[in-house]
Amino acid sequence: MKVVLGVSGGIAAYKACELLRLFTESGHEVRVVPTREALKFVGAPTWAALSGNPVSPEVWDDVHEVPHVRIGKRADLVVVAPATADVLAKAAHGLAGDLLTNTLLTATCPVVFAPAMHTEMWQHPATRANVATLRERGTVVIDPAVGRLTGADTGPGRLPDPAEIFQVCLRVLRGRPQDLAGRKVVVSAGGTREAIDPVRYIGNRSSGLQGYALARTAAARGAEVTLVSANAALPDPAGAKVVRVESTAELRDAVLAASTGADVVVMAAAVADFRPATRHDTKIKKTDGEPEAIHLVKNPDILAELGERRRAEPGPSVIVGFAAETHDVLANGQAKLARKGCDLLVVNQVGEGLAFGTPDNAATVLVAGGDPVEVPFGPKEDLADAVWDLVAVRLG
Repeated sequence: MKVVLGVSGGIAAYKACELLRLFTESGHEVRVVPTREALKFVGAPTWAALSGNPVSPEVWDDVHEVPHVRIGKRADLVVVAPATADVLAKAAHGLAGDLLTNTLLTATCPVVFAPAMHTEMWQHPATRANVATLRERGTVVIDPAVGRLTGADTGPGRLPDPAEIFQVCLRVLRGRPQDLAGRKVVVSAGGTREAIDPVRYIGNRSSGLQGYALARTAAARGAEVTLVSANAALPDPAGAKVVRVESTAELRDAVLAASTGADVVVMAAAVADFRPATRHDTKIKKTDGEPEAIHLVKNPDILAELGERRRAEPGPSVIVGFAAETHDVLANGQAKLARKGCDLLVVNQVGEGLAFGTPDNAATVLVAGGDPVEVPFGPKEDLADAVWDLVAVRLG
């Protein structure tokens, strides 16, 4: 595949070197097209050496090859990372003052922007309007990450991790539709922990990989994604707002808050069914004799509560649950689908080497009022896309 990597003039330009490496090492041919300002951060020899192709910001270089038209027309993907407020504005208004903006105007392939700028610039009404315009045209604009910016500032505007931008680009290159554009999606991921004392907890083996794959693929399909992450040690998916929680109670509060106004809620987190009735304020010490028994009480059933709330008041159009089972997988799944009031239930078998902590998964998606859909063993991103395919149909 032929990829054009546009680089605009922000301090995050150096991170695009890592994105370039990921593309080239996976076999893609990359042409780097920087702006004049970008070359003040990373020089042309660096881009040329890493890509193996000539680098220039000017339409006047190699005019006989008509680069301002040829580069965009030949590309399978154009990704701009970082994309400054200036480049977003020029792209939204069709300006063409250098090679990058000319390339954006002539490109007939998918285009991905990964913005990076100060919080005030990202939140300015002009930038928001430009982003909305680009998204209406079918362009993928990844929301920036939240974190440390230039100087001492912190907030939304940080360039997402290059590896996560790369994953979004791979989904776009594989032709996934923008069928979730304009939709608000909430995904829970990871496994909750219920404290016994300040040191110990009751937990489970969930890594969060499947929930993060769901968030990543939803963002690549144009959705506005909120990821409620319970104890997952994974990089933030590009384009997702991440809310970190620990316990089931915290997860419940975060999911219910985020689900207000959402189109879809996907409960992929492994939620503890029980918690200790009493949390000790100090570490429980080992003593002679048998240890004191830990009395458990039920946690709230978040998936069932989402279904009940939707029956009482307007709620998400589609609710998706997950069921991790060790035996009688389909029978238990069918009973859970009827009990929880969700639209889709992803049922998979778990155990040693299955599902938890692995990059691959297989599942059966149970459909309320429809036939089950089998998803064969493969990458968790493929299962995620299969779920979003079913969700998109129900959204109409």
